Amino acid sequence: MFADGRFGYLEKVRFGLGYVTTPVYWVADIPTRMSFWFDDVFVSRTDLLEENEQLREELLVAQQELQLLESIASENSRLLALGEATQVIEGEVMPAEIINVSPDPYSKRVLINKGASDGVFLRQPLLDANGLMGQVDEVLPYSSWVLLITDSHHVIPVEVNRNGERALARGSRTTSTDLELEFVTQTQDMLAGDLLVSSGMGQIYPKNYPVAEIISFFADPGQDFATVKARPMAQMASTRHVMLVFASDETEEVAPLDIEPPAVEVAPDVSAQPVTGDAQLTEAQPVVREPQE
Repeated sequence: MFADGRFGYLEKVRFGLGYVTTPVYWVADIPTRMSFWFDDVFVSRTDLLEENEQLREELLVAQQELQLLESIASENSRLLALGEATQVIEGEVMPAEIINVSPDPYSKRVLINKGASDGVFLRQPLLDANGLMGQVDEVLPYSSWVLLITDSHHVIPVEVNRNGERALARGSRTTSTDLELEFVTQTQDMLAGDLLVSSGMGQIYPKNYPVAEIISFFADPGQDFATVKARPMAQMASTRHVMLVFASDETEEVAPLDIEPPAVEVAPDVSAQPVTGDAQLTEAQPVVREPQE
């Protein structure tokens, strides 16, 4: 051993024995390597499952945040359009929000979050960014019910924006989303696609604000009036942000003028004097205008 340690006589022998004993080491190491392999496989699968679950939760949160951002962007665009629409309205406006819809199928009303405490009054007009929606039908302390223009009991004076033809628009009795024009003669100039705006008559709705678009015009020779249907411009079923209109106060008080009344000469009373002769005939004779040749 001393000679082998000093001079390395058995180095080749040990090298050959290494070839012989290598399979023994491999076989002896199989349980350890199998244990490590199983640990890696199962631990990796568990980690992947946990990571997958975590990523799924993060994806759901990200989708929810994305939907929220899209909702906020859509709401901002609607508010921007509503703000632009207020520029064409004379008078003050107050923003409101639709918070409920009437459950009565025969009454088309919505509930807004403004009431008597905010200065809301009966028959106050309600608009959205696209057109007229209706008028306040019932005022509560902190909310109000609004009768929509699509209700069959609601009538609004309108005119064709193209030529000024006037009519009355009533909520359709057959459909829940359209309007019908009443007392439209067959000779009136109305076409499908014409824009109907508020005429301002009745002093409820602001003048020249969009109301509806004519979708059909049918004239039956056997009927006195034509059948005209229109679709409201306002987004009745989807919009939430609306505005109430307060009429502009253009009347100004005028101070009375300090002017002395002119002196009036009193004429003698001649009613008691009898009328005779030609004068009596002149008063009784009617004035007749002859046609000019």
